[in-house]
Amino acid sequence: MPQTLAQIQEKIAAGQFSCVQLVQQHLERIDKKKHLNVFLEVYSDEAISQANIIDEKIKNGTAGKLAGLIVGLKDVLCHKDHGLQSASKILDKFISQFNGTAVDRLIAEDAIIIGRQNCDEFAMGSSNENSAFGPTINNIDNTRVAGGSSGASAVGVEADLCMISLGSDTGGSVRQPASFSGVIGLKPTYSRISRYGLIAYASSFDTIGIIGKTVDDIALTLEVIAGEDEYDSTVSQQPVDKYSENLNFSKKSKIGYFKAGLNSDGLQEEVRTNTQAAIDQLTKQGHQLEGFDFDLLDYFLPTYYILTSAEASTNLSRFDGARYGHRSDDTRDLQSMYKKSRGEGFGPEVKKRIMLGTFVLSHGYYDAYYTKAQKIRRLIKEETEKLLDKYDYLILPTAPTTAFKLGDHQDDPLSMYLADIFTVQASLAGLPAISIPNGVDNDGLPIGLQVVSKKFNETELLAFASYYLNNSNN
Repeated sequence: MPQTLAQIQEKIAAGQFSCVQLVQQHLERIDKKKHLNVFLEVYSDEAISQANIIDEKIKNGTAGKLAGLIVGLKDVLCHKDHGLQSASKILDKFISQFNGTAVDRLIAEDAIIIGRQNCDEFAMGSSNENSAFGPTINNIDNTRVAGGSSGASAVGVEADLCMISLGSDTGGSVRQPASFSGVIGLKPTYSRISRYGLIAYASSFDTIGIIGKTVDDIALTLEVIAGEDEYDSTVSQQPVDKYSENLNFSKKSKIGYFKAGLNSDGLQEEVRTNTQAAIDQLTKQGHQLEGFDFDLLDYFLPTYYILTSAEASTNLSRFDGARYGHRSDDTRDLQSMYKKSRGEGFGPEVKKRIMLGTFVLSHGYYDAYYTKAQKIRRLIKEETEKLLDKYDYLILPTAPTTAFKLGDHQDDPLSMYLADIFTVQASLAGLPAISIPNGVDNDGLPIGLQVVSKKFNETELLAFASYYLNNSNN
């Protein structure tokens, strides 16, 4: 079992090693694993300097809750005086002017930020192959993708290059790569964590998520970064629970499982087998398991991609070469500067989604696509919430397959988008969901099990995840 931060803190306090030594160990592994292309920048000197300060705080008894926690940041989170590019040429040489709220709260509790991690450009992708800096590759099998868009964040945790990664989850971008790397990925309820300092992709979907190896560390990190924020008018005012102190789980639950998560034609056989094994195991442990159908399944992906592309086309209009980032040298006037800068700066996947979003928002198509998609989203949300009135949790595979080969889906957008088929429901409904390891396939590649719960029910969701992992046969 991986060590928790609490166990590491005990060893530091006992003098077995120091924060500085802990950071040095991580830096050595980062150097050895450069070929994975996880980090776009490593803050070596800064991390060691911060570790020295924290070692003194530990001696003085003034260290924060996260003292000794080594954290990687996905390249969409603002960290003052550090580079921020969203893995895109359009933000070439851009330096963040402020800390995002989540980053600020990590630092305030003595977490050590070790570097900036690769991702799909502007968090648009399911494989981490859309980065302007090249793909991150899977540490378990270097011929496989890392998943996306927070692929490097998941690989960084799995390869022990950091203990926790903060990523972003718009439609599965924390959960799916966590599944592909065999680690834990939490997407909290929409609005549970402030989005201030998160580069916007689709504002009504974007959620900062947490990737780690232990539920304990994820729970403590969520406890620190969640909660109201004067800089984000969309963040919830609901009080933050002591997640890390409430991980005991003893009740018998009523759990619904998605029949399509077992019967879909596109489901890899080992994913089907391991999902069924999880259902059987929970039944043997005394929980009540029932299968359910969801008539709107065929609308998940079209609804998601119409709405997120529409929001992306609006959000990304600010990247125009006029104020910051890349500006084309081959310009004649203002219009050509906009066109050339955006044409040179954005990659193919981002351009595709901007054009799709502009189309569905255009005159004559707005009602046919965007308005209709909003109506379907509401229906999906309402039907999912009805299920959660009946069941304590919903379980389903995190992804229909294990990590696929690099390049396999690059020329087949539909296959790439289908990697999100099981994760977008929670995103459309704004619900908390977690991916937990659920065994491996015949090639030793990890399989993820996804658990979904009611809004702001992270306490019980994390406790259930901890219970499952502690009692799993996988």
